[in-house]
Amino acid sequence: MTEKKPRRVFDAAFKLEVVKMVRDQGLSVGQVSKDLNLVDSAVRRWLTQFDEELAGRCGIGKPLTAEQQRIRQLEAENRQLKSDNELLKKAFGLLRPGNAMMQNLVDSAVDAKKANTAQCCRVFGVSRSGLYAARQRQRSSKLVSTLDVQAKAAFEASAQSYGSRRLSIALKEQGLAVGRYKARKLMRNNGLRARWRRKFTHTTDSGHNLPVAANVLDRQFTPEAPNQAWVCDITYVRTRSGWLYLAVVLELFSRKVVGWAMAPSMPAQLVCSALSMAIASRCPPAGLVVHSDRGSQYASAEHRALLARYGFIGSMSRKGNCWDNAVMERFFLNLKMERVWQRDYANHAEAQADIVDYIVGFYNSVRLHSTLGYCPPNQYEQQHLAKP
Repeated sequence: MTEKKPRRVFDAAFKLEVVKMVRDQGLSVGQVSKDLNLVDSAVRRWLTQFDEELAGRCGIGKPLTAEQQRIRQLEAENRQLKSDNELLKKAFGLLRPGNAMMQNLVDSAVDAKKANTAQCCRVFGVSRSGLYAARQRQRSSKLVSTLDVQAKAAFEASAQSYGSRRLSIALKEQGLAVGRYKARKLMRNNGLRARWRRKFTHTTDSGHNLPVAANVLDRQFTPEAPNQAWVCDITYVRTRSGWLYLAVVLELFSRKVVGWAMAPSMPAQLVCSALSMAIASRCPPAGLVVHSDRGSQYASAEHRALLARYGFIGSMSRKGNCWDNAVMERFFLNLKMERVWQRDYANHAEAQADIVDYIVGFYNSVRLHSTLGYCPPNQYEQQHLAKP
């Protein structure tokens, strides 16, 4: 005889778990029965008993009260909302590249005052810190775009001559917090490079027998007030019509160009004309030191007579020592690098107009000078006069 299998006994908790697997988790009766090694008829009987017990709480055959109907309706709505929320989370997960779409959804809801940021983040399943970080990145991107435009404009305004240090100062004067290293990065990202190249110019003719003044200035390039010391020199500019010679007088206190003259040759009258222009515009007192190199034009009788007429003290560099007039040499280098070497002058008139534009329109009024605390010469003098 076949031995009978012992009858399995299941408690109420196990039966309830099986019913939940079918009712709540959506599994089929056959699947649950196979997984748990149960008989289908037993599982169906447990489901029937559960339904009868649930109905018995409200009374079998009795109509539901309004409160009971409301509870069942709320339970159904809750299940539907839970299902919809899971669907939305899955959809948003697929549609948010780099959180851009999610940020737009939250910002739209907040701008329309339909919900606050915390509520939107909770519903859409995102963190507030991540949303704030995305907003900050967006603002930073817009700021960088603005800085690029401002950097290009400032660089072009300097005739493409500013390096990162001066570009940083120029942007700070516009209210933009840009340090030197950030300015360097902006220049690199936008392909901004200062047009600089060095050339050697020699215009001094010291092989003469004219009187030579002592080096009174002695490299004291930082006087305490205006009109105490001036420096002078001559350089030349190439044009298609031949050389153009430029004589300049520079005020050491503010590094301002106060006099200049240009001619196709360089007689003594050229340097006298530049000095006369400086005297007319500045009206300096007697005792002013006028320093130059040992060129024959500055050692000429005409130039010495002009100095004596106004009570100025002549000063000349030592022989072959360009450092004694380093400030003037630096100005000529800036002029060549920032303007002259970037041009191809057709004639003397074109070169004269462009050089005057550089001196008056850029160097004296706009160009930032490192020795002056990155102020233009005109502004530096105005600040000095404004002091009590």
